[in-house]
Amino acid sequence: MTEPRNSRQLRVPDLPDLPELSALADLATEAAHAAGALLLDGTSRLRTVVETKTTTTDMVTEMDRTSEALIAELILGARPGDAFLGEEGTVGSGTTGVRWVVDPLDGTTNYLYGFPSWAVSIGAEIDGEGAVGVVFDPFHAETFRAVRGAGASCNGALLRVEGPPELASALVATGFGYDPAMRARQAQVLARLLPSVRDVRRAGAASVDLCWMARGRVDVYYERGLQHWDRAAGALVATEAGAAVETLPDGTIVAAPPQLIGPFLELFREAGGGLAEDGGS
Repeated sequence: MTEPRNSRQLRVPDLPDLPELSALADLATEAAHAAGALLLDGTSRLRTVVETKTTTTDMVTEMDRTSEALIAELILGARPGDAFLGEEGTVGSGTTGVRWVVDPLDGTTNYLYGFPSWAVSIGAEIDGEGAVGVVFDPFHAETFRAVRGAGASCNGALLRVEGPPELASALVATGFGYDPAMRARQAQVLARLLPSVRDVRRAGAASVDLCWMARGRVDVYYERGLQHWDRAAGALVATEAGAAVETLPDGTIVAAPPQLIGPFLELFREAGGGLAEDGGS
């Protein structure tokens, strides 16, 4: 595989050799495909909301939990010494230095409504460094995969971030938090951004947004309030595709082509985004 343009900057010297990382990626891919098949089958059956997390719009279904249980069974069955962090509560410490970070169904609300933007997201960290990322979009049969220092791909085709030559031509993706007060602030920022870019899209699944940015379906992606499992795999896919990925003081993640990250951050801050002083954590 041809190395990405910025592979020298992205390599982490103390990570294992590529064959070992590729084996982790293979395992993540196997688990993501199995969980994706389960979730696709679930779309033809009644999905029952079993609890509410933070607000009535943040729903968990039985399928989230079943998907996470399947992923944990497959991964920990193959590597019982690894640590595990799952959105639905599967947590375990390990002894190998490898930790799996899993969102078993990113885009739960989309899934419940039949809106075709949801995915299984599986990342692997080694001693705290992102090493492997796999995002599987079952509805579109797309597998996004990244290995630190070896690039990113979609269904085996190498991804390269290009982007438009200027911000005014950029298609921007974003997402919104669940808290009503945060959503109101995010809407104010968005209203100030919109006149300066081509247009804005909101698909509702962070891992998908990051991978679509890596594939060029959108040019810039930003969102505040993500959890670690929302971004662990997708951010690595974007980075390994050549994107610049930054986290701002208020926790907003921004992913963009290197030539657009500076202009976008300047515009974003002028619009009132990205500052911890605006009430963010």
